[in-house]
Amino acid sequence: MAANLYVSEADDASNWNASAADDASNWNASGASGAADAAAAVRGYNVPALLFGVLLIVVIICGNMLVCLSVFTEKALKTTTNYFIVSLAASDLMLAVLVLPLFVYSEFQDGVWTLGMTLCDGLMTMDVMLCTASIFNLCAISVDRFIAVLIPLNYNRKHVDLRQTVLLSATWILALAVASPVMFGINNVPNRDPTECKLENDDYVLYSSVCSFFIPCPIMVLLYCGMFRGLRRWEEARKAKLKSSIQACRKLQEAAASLPPLASLPPPLPPIIENECMGDKSEEVSFQLPDRPQQCSPEFRDGPVVRTVSFTEIKYNPNQRRRSTAKINNRERKAMKVLPVVVGAFLFCWTPFFVLHTLRARCRDCYIPGALMSIVTWLGYMNSALNPIIYTVFNTEFRNFFKKFVHDCFTRNRS
Repeated sequence: MAANLYVSEADDASNWNASAADDASNWNASGASGAADAAAAVRGYNVPALLFGVLLIVVIICGNMLVCLSVFTEKALKTTTNYFIVSLAASDLMLAVLVLPLFVYSEFQDGVWTLGMTLCDGLMTMDVMLCTASIFNLCAISVDRFIAVLIPLNYNRKHVDLRQTVLLSATWILALAVASPVMFGINNVPNRDPTECKLENDDYVLYSSVCSFFIPCPIMVLLYCGMFRGLRRWEEARKAKLKSSIQACRKLQEAAASLPPLASLPPPLPPIIENECMGDKSEEVSFQLPDRPQQCSPEFRDGPVVRTVSFTEIKYNPNQRRRSTAKINNRERKAMKVLPVVVGAFLFCWTPFFVLHTLRARCRDCYIPGALMSIVTWLGYMNSALNPIIYTVFNTEFRNFFKKFVHDCFTRNRS
């Protein structure tokens, strides 16, 4: 009995030791696997994307808010073109507030979507609508500028008229129409991956890309080409008139130099004087000796005949000032030099995204890495931060307002 009891106790002790050893090994294994899972989870967070995204949101909000404030507070910036720019800035602001925070959160999660499909559909709707509104605003600006150059007499520069109101309203209504199918459930396809937020319907991807990018962009480029051709013709005509005026002035100087030297004559480069007689609107400019009665005839009553120089180009036209206001002034020409830069930046930022976005939807055999799609998406969103910078660099009035605003902010903080 004692021997059996001893054997049983020894067996129990060995069994307890074995079970304890197994538990310890299992605990170590589970702890190691948990640590590995935690390390993998830490490696899954994209911290640079979070930092860059927050910085991008701040830059977009601050820059586009300054654009809106400058137009609404500065009298010199209250032009119809700048109201279109405010509409463009509003779309960029809404993008920074409604779309980018969720996109940055998804990128921080290494592209994994964890917020549900309803919120994903809302994100896709706002993304499509605001990006479409941006390019439609640029297209509306190009239409407005085209009218201002080619039909200047019918263009209202100070107040937004009915045509411009229709253009502004159409940009947002059409953008909402392009994005509305996502709200009505076109993104709910079978076997949808809940960990990925993207446009699922390939036909809608093609439709939205064509409506939002591939149709408006060529129209916009053609309108700007026509606008600059009109500006070039106007500049050439202006230079031709200036050249003819210079040649006429030289003829007048030569005529004045050929007169006999008298002390009472005006200086060698006299002003251009038009001799208009009552009832006779002659286009001749006459240089006559002073202290003699001026007559409609180029001859003196008791003196020699004085040479008369014909010059029709310099004749004063009382409607000239009115005609010049119907043309493009210097401020508008500067604004037109800024807008193509804005369009070029937009095309540079968004063309890679739309090309790859459409290619991924239509080409099943094409492999497009997720990292590449992420890069071109970031590049497209960066365009919303570039527009205020472009205005600051290329437009003196925007730049002066930005400097004044920043100076006032620093002055108030110091005081």
